[in-house]
Amino acid sequence: MNRIAGKGERPARDGRAGGRKQGGSRARDGVTIHAMKIVILDRDGVINEDSPNFIKSVAEWHPVPGSLEGIALLCQAGFRVFVASNQSGIGRGLLDFDALFAIHDKMQRALAELGGRIDGVFYAPEHPDQASVMRKPAPGMLKDLGKRLNVSLEGVPFVGDSGSDLEAARAAGARPVLVLSGNGKRTKTKHGAADIEVYDDLLAFARTHIERSTAQSC
Repeated sequence: MNRIAGKGERPARDGRAGGRKQGGSRARDGVTIHAMKIVILDRDGVINEDSPNFIKSVAEWHPVPGSLEGIALLCQAGFRVFVASNQSGIGRGLLDFDALFAIHDKMQRALAELGGRIDGVFYAPEHPDQASVMRKPAPGMLKDLGKRLNVSLEGVPFVGDSGSDLEAARAAGARPVLVLSGNGKRTKTKHGAADIEVYDDLLAFARTHIERSTAQSC
């Protein structure tokens, strides 16, 4: 599974220096990747059930019903799916990097059984009191993703369930999309949704996004 090490993180498990990406999502041989079909997702509350006590272990990670199927559909339709997630549980000392990687490995295995995958996971591990520009609602994490892929985020959907997701998407030039799973219903009530797309869950978004993409390519 591709991982992005954030500011202040330890080196990744394969021995590469922190801040470098594992895997091949960066443009190859210096050539910019054009016309890439990308979808970016928040994790907690979108892919898996959220918890006020944080997701600290594999045992606590449970997918939102239909979310993995939605990701698999996107992959099978030719989209590359990335995750951009605040993971302050690390900065709070509630879990370590090995626990985080184990959670993501479980997610990848579950997706593989359905014919899907996550092409890269970007995360901000710092405590909110020590937030860098990588922590949402700041746009640094999304901008870094676009820079690493050599693509513009204009029109790229960022699917989230919180106000910080919507703010980060707007600030990065991406297209904010709200799902009502996780904290989505509360976010819709608090922030409104006049200028954003709203879906019941990730599966509903995936089906609509694929239909639109197919229609536009005809």
